Amino acid sequence: LQCLVHPREPSEDSLVSRLEVVTLPSRLPGDLPVRRCTRELQLPVHEWPHTGPVGQFDVGVVASFGRLLSEDLILQFPYGVLNVHPSYLPRWRGPAPIVHTVLHGDKVTGVTIMEIRPKRFDVGPIIKQEEIAVPPHCTAQELEAMLSKMGANMLISVLKNLPESLKNKKEQPKEGVTFAPKISIAKSCIKWEEQTAAQVIQLHRAIGSMFPLQTLWKGSTVKLLGFVEVDNIPGFADQLLNDHGAVPGSLLYHKASQMLIARCKEGWVGIKTVVLKKKLTAVDFYNGYMHSCFQKNSRTIHQECRFQTLKLSTTKKTLKEREI
Repeated sequence: LQCLVHPREPSEDSLVSRLEVVTLPSRLPGDLPVRRCTRELQLPVHEWPHTGPVGQFDVGVVASFGRLLSEDLILQFPYGVLNVHPSYLPRWRGPAPIVHTVLHGDKVTGVTIMEIRPKRFDVGPIIKQEEIAVPPHCTAQELEAMLSKMGANMLISVLKNLPESLKNKKEQPKEGVTFAPKISIAKSCIKWEEQTAAQVIQLHRAIGSMFPLQTLWKGSTVKLLGFVEVDNIPGFADQLLNDHGAVPGSLLYHKASQMLIARCKEGWVGIKTVVLKKKLTAVDFYNGYMHSCFQKNSRTIHQECRFQTLKLSTTKKTLKEREI
């Protein structure tokens, strides 16, 4: 949205002469980021399903809009409606492409500018497409920032030569189609018996900014923040712990790094912060909830001192239930 504002400043070769915005109704307290942005940029804004004046615009643009558009609406725009989609289509069609890119450890991704087809998601012809390497250890939030800038630049490029860009569009390949369904809060429950340390770290990078990973501690739900790969914990020797009767979810405190260490299906993960009623550092959690177990031997596994898998239904949670 911001990238379209500067080209609308008056000049002889002005690209955008008029710009209005349609947003979805907010289901949560406070404004959506797009609505806040329109206020700052002093742009007219309409709330879906209202789409503003009919037949007064050349082209429509959607990004992460999440609503199917009718043929009647698309036909209001002489040049149709473009979609800025943050994946290299046809890989990761659907509402959560960036999350699934990180979750599945993709090495490359991209941005696709495509033409919207009526009543269908992410199947229209490709107008412009660029590929980019996914940086190692990248989170979904970091990747989103990269792809947002990339998509904005690509959109301006397409709009500068729109008739020619549309003439050169091509249908999406039929091979390589994958889907990126919406992520529910149930995905944030760590399955200690099923997920390896690498998978837990990957899950944290993919959804941690939306849903902090959750588990059970002695019957209470806790959220875990600040995951660290054990290779990055100085003085931690994985092989020394494997023979101490650890089971998935087993918990140790690593004094040198002041970090909790949890056993997964394979390997261990470091944890910096636990949210149990309030945020606790690993040191505070150890002193308050684990210390009595480890007074005799801090390197011995205690069966009662472990995380257990939390099982949530896939029904939607309210904002209050998601608060950290």
